[in-house]
Amino acid sequence: MDAFLTGLAVLGLIVLYIGLGTWVFAGLMLVSVTSLGLILDFPVDRIGAIAKSILWRSSSTWELVAIPLFIWMGEIIFRTDIADRLFRGLTPFVARIPGGLLHTNVTGCTLFAAVSGSSAATTAMVGKITSSALADRNYDTNLSIGSLAGAGSLGLLIPPSIVMIVYGVLAEVSISRLFAAGLLPGLLIAGLYSGYIMLRCFINPELSPKGDERYRLTDRLRAILDLSPVLALIVIVLGGMYAGLVTPSEAAAVGVTATLAITVLMRELTWRIFVDSLMGAVKVSCMVCSILVAAALLSTAMGYLHVPAELAKAIDALSLSPYQLLLMLALFYIMLGLFLDGISIVVMSLPITFPLATMAGFDPVWFGIFLVLMVELGQVTPPVGFNLFVLQGITGHPIGRIAYAALPFFALMCLGVVIITLFPDIALWLPRQMFG
Repeated sequence: MDAFLTGLAVLGLIVLYIGLGTWVFAGLMLVSVTSLGLILDFPVDRIGAIAKSILWRSSSTWELVAIPLFIWMGEIIFRTDIADRLFRGLTPFVARIPGGLLHTNVTGCTLFAAVSGSSAATTAMVGKITSSALADRNYDTNLSIGSLAGAGSLGLLIPPSIVMIVYGVLAEVSISRLFAAGLLPGLLIAGLYSGYIMLRCFINPELSPKGDERYRLTDRLRAILDLSPVLALIVIVLGGMYAGLVTPSEAAAVGVTATLAITVLMRELTWRIFVDSLMGAVKVSCMVCSILVAAALLSTAMGYLHVPAELAKAIDALSLSPYQLLLMLALFYIMLGLFLDGISIVVMSLPITFPLATMAGFDPVWFGIFLVLMVELGQVTPPVGFNLFVLQGITGHPIGRIAYAALPFFALMCLGVVIITLFPDIALWLPRQMFG
């Protein structure tokens, strides 16, 4: 029980440092050093030796190479004409179904998520094109903003996903299996969103005014040509991984090379875009990787404190069923999502929640998908919902209105969590077929 109380004290320190506005990297390092030095009374030289070993080992993991490369892919695409082409390419295929061009939000985010790996990048990339286009065509503002907020979060679930890489490194779970496991749940969530849009617009057709455009076969063939850059990148990156030709890290390198080649062929790549995208990727990658190495040290400190083991014992003593435990973890993650970004949620909570989930019998790959969905929920909940901030910057609407518009899609994502919990094979079938 002493270790359990110590764990609560450590969690309190984390909340205190983050609440004071400390950088997440610095806050995690301070908590780790404080725990080892004050609680365990380790001498300074031993703390230094532990920190040196852990920081070097965690920062030199080969799988981390994929993070800056996937981020760079998204940065290049964000600065070129590919997003405009994506909207033009999708329009002839969705214009005549209930909801019309609102489906470009969902479909566009789904496709872009497959080459981005970032929720904020997906939301910003698609949102900067579709939000103004839908407003000009008098589509319902709340449905437009809400679908963007919800579908933008698919950047975390549909592979390649930065959060999945982080989880895979920390939990020592195959990243290739995680990528395969995220595909069908991602399509399920996208299907729920599109189904909701169709239902709403079928009940109230005024939400999506009918267009006068008539699209012929030649228009659709031209649209496929506009979609070809994104489709080519999806085939190259995901196809290479699922065919077993490349690892996730190698796929990221191939993807960046293909992105550069495609933008050159499109005459979109300039020296300014190259430098700006590279610097953007460096900044985001340094942030992500610094948090990761600090989280590795925190995990070690928690291990020395026996916090995961004691928490597991305490929860085991409550005699919770696996589903009750999962509900408790879901509420815990939704609370964290109110205040923290996705990567911070994963690295700070995983040393505690991962042992609990595996002890309860949940598959580590499935739990990774569950955790990503929990992080996605945090992307659309104020006050620290990153997708909400992105959309506020794009649309100029108050954050409260954006959060209200996103509420139905938050509920649909919760429904998606329930579905994959009741039917875990939705996440596990594809990796089992591909990797045995």
